[in-house]
Amino acid sequence: EFSKAGATQFGSGWAWLVLENGTLKVTKTLNAENPLHNGQTPLLTMDVWEHAYYLDYQNKRPDYISTFIDSLINWDFVASNYSAAA
Repeated sequence: EFSKAGATQFGSGWAWLVLENGTLKVTKTLNAENPLHNGQTPLLTMDVWEHAYYLDYQNKRPDYISTFIDSLINWDFVASNYSAAA
């Protein structure tokens, strides 16, 4: 679901794993928006603006997303964010 949020974000934006009323949720935002405006607590985010991946992946956003999911997420940090928010 997180990968899909990043892949289907049209243009510039972000994919997020958030905590909303005690429930984990995946969402996405445009441009510089963030889930704090909706009362959600961010636990993880992935930048899907082209500047985040273009030098390494050109227009291959799905390849960037796969690398992000498989190699770049610091799950200890995400767990720490979850513990602090719960």
